[in-house]
Amino acid sequence: MSDQSFEQMLEESFKTIHNGEVVKGTVLDVKEDQIILNIGYKSDGIITRNEYTNNNSLDLRTVVQIGEELEAKVMKVNDGDGQVSLSYRRLAADRGNKRLEEAYNNHEVLKAKVVQVLNGGLSVMVEEARVFIPASLVSDSYERDLTKYADQEIEFVITEFNPRRRRIIGDRKQLMLAAKAEMQKELFARIKPGDVVEGVVKNVTNFGAFIDLGGADGLLHISEMSWGRIENPKKVFKSGDQVTVLIKDIVGTKIALSLKFPEQNPWIDAAEKYAPGNVVTGRVARMTDFGAFVELEPGVDALLHVSQIARRHIDKPADVLQIGDEIEAQIVDFNEADRKISLSMKALEMQPQGDELVYSEEVQPEEQPEEQQ
Repeated sequence: MSDQSFEQMLEESFKTIHNGEVVKGTVLDVKEDQIILNIGYKSDGIITRNEYTNNNSLDLRTVVQIGEELEAKVMKVNDGDGQVSLSYRRLAADRGNKRLEEAYNNHEVLKAKVVQVLNGGLSVMVEEARVFIPASLVSDSYERDLTKYADQEIEFVITEFNPRRRRIIGDRKQLMLAAKAEMQKELFARIKPGDVVEGVVKNVTNFGAFIDLGGADGLLHISEMSWGRIENPKKVFKSGDQVTVLIKDIVGTKIALSLKFPEQNPWIDAAEKYAPGNVVTGRVARMTDFGAFVELEPGVDALLHVSQIARRHIDKPADVLQIGDEIEAQIVDFNEADRKISLSMKALEMQPQGDELVYSEEVQPEEQPEEQQ
């Protein structure tokens, strides 16, 4: 047998391969940046690092072992050096694209890791196939900073699949909206006015706070934050605060909340505490030209008319009082129906007469202006 005929026979003993074909081989050697495979062909197959992974710093010796079997896609039968150029990454991408196509056709929910945060959205990888999720489809609310999603696993659906144009679009927002709709349905089936529920402060404004009840937000208006007076909700609440609230009313999908629990109503026993003749202490909360409003306790204010501040003539309360002053006064009138209380400091100014202390003059309650309460 001639050498030439032997070589021909040897040549024929090897299988034939073509570009784009998937081959299986055994790892003969692994270097930091390439893998050598016996693929049953006259030449060995080579997988370079960038054809194995997108990670340019990966040491291939840490992920592939000699003797291991690998499948790869033939890129070139002869790479110019007489070897076969293979790609593990592109085979995985092909399979990933097939997986994404199936998910797209079946409206399947996928879960994958965020591999890159971009200016316009997130990039996730499914079996080496890349999916782009635009910023507008990442969440059901606007998010300025997407960096918190880096390296996180998220769920999404494929809403556009066009691998030829390298356009595969994912959508996380519709999953969140669907989940929220289901939670909202369950929430409204469970709650009713008068219920006490737990919630988390979602946003605080000048007029109130929006509370996430788990499925829907409720509004805690500034007027319902306390039995007392609240000047600025932002000084009382911040986003993330846990709160226990009372459901005051439900109209459609709007929920009105309150922190004015009926059992804590300061007017429940006010008739006894603030009966005419009782002496009380309070804090000057605000003033007008005709008098000062004194907070006896949160939710209970009383009017100290300018004529009842002292025996001497006073033009206006600000001449002798300041907001925040603590004063002592006598209750001279209590109107539970209108929730109005009148005070007098003058009534406590007494002068000696014989061996007894008597009022210098009889004190009459002033008619309270409409503005008071």
